[in-house]
Amino acid sequence: MHRTISALISCISVLLVAIAIPSAWGQSRVLDVTSMDTSADPCADFFAYSCGSWIKKNPIPPDQTSWSVYSKLEDDTKGILREILESSALPAGRRDALTQKIGDYYAACMDEKATDAAAIKPLQPVLDQIQQLRFKRDIADVVGAMVSDDALFRFRSDQDYKDSSQEIAEADQGGLGLPDRDYYLKTDAKSVELRRAYSAHLRKIFGLLGDEPTAAALEAQTVLRIETALAKGSLTRVERRDPQKLYHKMTIRQLGALNPSFQWKIYLAKVGLPSVEALNVETPGFFKTLNTELRNETIASWKTYLRWHLINANAPFLSSDFVNADFDFYGKTLQGAQELEPRWKRCVGYADNDLGEALGRAYVERNFSPEAKERAQKMVKEIEDAMGRDIDSLPWMTATSKQRALEKLHAVTNKIGYPDKWRDYSALIITRDDEMGNVLRAREFEFHRQLNKIGKPVDHGEWQMTPPTVNAYYDPQMNDINFPAGVLQPPLFDARSDAAPNFGDTGATMGHELTHGFDDEGRQFDAQGNLRDWWTPEDAKAFDQRASCISDQYSQYVVVDDTKINGKLTLGEDIADLGGVILAYMAWQDDTKGLRSEPLEGFTPAQRFFIAYGQSWCASTRDETKRLRATVDPHSPDKYRANGVVSNMPEFQQAFHCKAGAPMVRENRCRVW
Repeated sequence: MHRTISALISCISVLLVAIAIPSAWGQSRVLDVTSMDTSADPCADFFAYSCGSWIKKNPIPPDQTSWSVYSKLEDDTKGILREILESSALPAGRRDALTQKIGDYYAACMDEKATDAAAIKPLQPVLDQIQQLRFKRDIADVVGAMVSDDALFRFRSDQDYKDSSQEIAEADQGGLGLPDRDYYLKTDAKSVELRRAYSAHLRKIFGLLGDEPTAAALEAQTVLRIETALAKGSLTRVERRDPQKLYHKMTIRQLGALNPSFQWKIYLAKVGLPSVEALNVETPGFFKTLNTELRNETIASWKTYLRWHLINANAPFLSSDFVNADFDFYGKTLQGAQELEPRWKRCVGYADNDLGEALGRAYVERNFSPEAKERAQKMVKEIEDAMGRDIDSLPWMTATSKQRALEKLHAVTNKIGYPDKWRDYSALIITRDDEMGNVLRAREFEFHRQLNKIGKPVDHGEWQMTPPTVNAYYDPQMNDINFPAGVLQPPLFDARSDAAPNFGDTGATMGHELTHGFDDEGRQFDAQGNLRDWWTPEDAKAFDQRASCISDQYSQYVVVDDTKINGKLTLGEDIADLGGVILAYMAWQDDTKGLRSEPLEGFTPAQRFFIAYGQSWCASTRDETKRLRATVDPHSPDKYRANGVVSNMPEFQQAFHCKAGAPMVRENRCRVW
């Protein structure tokens, strides 16, 4: 996804048939008794209580770095998409243009023999261009040919932070091969070890390109040296959580003065924007650093750097030796996976990435009923109504800011299931015998689709996720929440379920995404999606005090070994998790008002609500991935997304009769919304 600021997200078996529930609802698939460990004390460790048996029954598959309820649903979804793609790939019979396109894409991807035979030939034109570089001024032309490879920096379109009705060009930091700047700069033993492994991976890739070991070792040093310098000039992930630090609108002349060693006119002409006049330079400090490195490093060093980034961006689509080398470092060393995913799963993922709305259209026809969409829309509306009541009742917010908050809330757009208008892929050429070529053409198609938006009004109907995606997000510049059809499936959501588990699971996620509009990042955007301070000073101070309570709480939780959560990095998600459950609980109570709802198999409706929430986070994660996520992921570990939230809620304490002083009952509870 190209957007700069987008918050994406992520029991006792009961007969979920309440006394006065409409007869159309049947047994829920959202709550699973066999997933619980009833020997655990819910007041001591609610995650273990909700998910203990699930974790024992669901070891992490060898080709996965973690395994969760979301992962299993995503895996099931891939199976459905595989059936669609295999059917579409059959050459016999008549196929419409869209079906042929996704079928041919999949067929080419699955032809491993052809991909191995092609080796790096599809990249040879750009490799030759890099090899022929003689002057630094020509680097811009080569980088312009490497669209979406993140060589040197990122370039895209985005909404203007100060005028959300318009799309502008945007340049941002990038150019790293490791997941984050901190991987280059931290001095602990694990970070040093990973840098050694990265250097070995670089040497291996250069060896696969035919370089002798001595030359490959020198080339690895060159890449690490340049990337380390770029990392030092990059903002941290915590710094990037403040959108005020990411808006620096400049003319092309001003950018050229900031970064004169890079020929921006050549680059912009290469990518098809010769007449663009202004853009947002998200990280001016990075481009100053880049300028220094372009000036100081030799042309031979930059040729080495560009060769690496071209191969690194495309290794998963090359011959098996490159695919395996890429997995050995990025999958095994960095994240702990034991095996490479089967080829069909990888090809399904690539098809969803490159032709997501074409594939998603077929998925929706098979797997998302009008009933499910209607039920989800009703839930979102009820949760928004709950937030309106919540804002009205806040003791810490003045009337002025409340009014503006309500204006923003009432302006939120809800997107459920799939776009109203499907994307047009007719200009994208897909052939049945050219996997790497299909990927390159799809990447270029998307890159230019994004750039073609520059200077035009924003399309508010556009989605940043494909319909089969098992995830959801809030976009502060669009001021909309987006729930793809893929996430509105059992066991997360069931249109025929009773209310308690649906609100405890997906309802909490809906509340989570809505709360993102009012977390530490989202609250800085107004009802129209403009970056504007609409808070009174006293209300902003009160918000920060309450947010600090949450940051301090999560910063005490241990991720793995001696690594703790970076509470400032996860703050927005932690605020949204807590706010989401509070809103979902309020909406659920309103939804079932007046209905007789008695205990089922010994569990009250309130207990079923919280158990469903707890089970939404059932997961196991490899230690290597835990370390990676502690650095790069703005979400807290699954265990604390369950326990951290409920320990702040008196409704949970009452539901499970927890005594004061129990681990799931915080003495000083946190609450923002």
